Amino acid sequence: MSLFLIFDVGNTQLKWAAVESTQHPSAQQKKLWAYSGYISSNSLRSHEHRQELSSYIAKTLPKPNAIAFSCVAGQESINSLQSLFPQWSEIRWQQLKGDSSFDGVRTLYQEPSKLGADRWAAIIAACNLSKTNTLVVSAGTATTIDLLGSNGVHHGGWILPGIDLMQKSLVTNTAQLPMATRNEPSNEFGLSTNHAIVGGCDAAQIGAIQYALDVAKEMNQAVETIWIDGGNAKILANALVQTHKLSHIKIEVCEGLVLRGLWAWLLKNTES
Repeated sequence: MSLFLIFDVGNTQLKWAAVESTQHPSAQQKKLWAYSGYISSNSLRSHEHRQELSSYIAKTLPKPNAIAFSCVAGQESINSLQSLFPQWSEIRWQQLKGDSSFDGVRTLYQEPSKLGADRWAAIIAACNLSKTNTLVVSAGTATTIDLLGSNGVHHGGWILPGIDLMQKSLVTNTAQLPMATRNEPSNEFGLSTNHAIVGGCDAAQIGAIQYALDVAKEMNQAVETIWIDGGNAKILANALVQTHKLSHIKIEVCEGLVLRGLWAWLLKNTES
């Protein structure tokens, strides 16, 4: 039995998981890995925090057979990540990038090397989870929306500020608007400034997804499933469920889409 260790280094969080060769990334259960965790991505800058993470993982798990990662946080973060386990120096770290190949999935991106590795990993995961026309949505620091055809073709996507980033931009760039708190339903017109901000930012996210569905339909790629991941995934999914126009579409929250995609890619590389 082989053990794989995988890392997703995002703008805000570093997530990790360990998976065994007896498992498979196409499994539908939401909690697929017995060992996983996350820390702030900024923690990689701290020698002390790196030592704590390295010690915890090395003491919790046996030596892995392979390690893979994706990173959108820059080369410094990559260097710090790869320094975590000097005792496992013979293991080659495998990096998934936007132009990494994966059988059965291809992108129409003009320059695949500039496609975010996290988006590409999530697309690979979605293709493993279902063979339908799909929107792959990451609701994190940024919100990304990608269209994946049932034939494995990635038709591109959009990037927009995430919910929290939208709210923070209002605080930063206006004189009187406060930082809003989520304490009431946001699917109606706001009757207070707080409600108006929360509802407005949610509406911008929902509107982008609805528009994406319309564009996909015009392309003869009518979407049947929306896969959502990220820190605001549950908020966004709940808001979408309340939108009656989307009752015909399956909306799935799947934690760790990037990790699943990394795992599927590493599995292919290991098999080959």
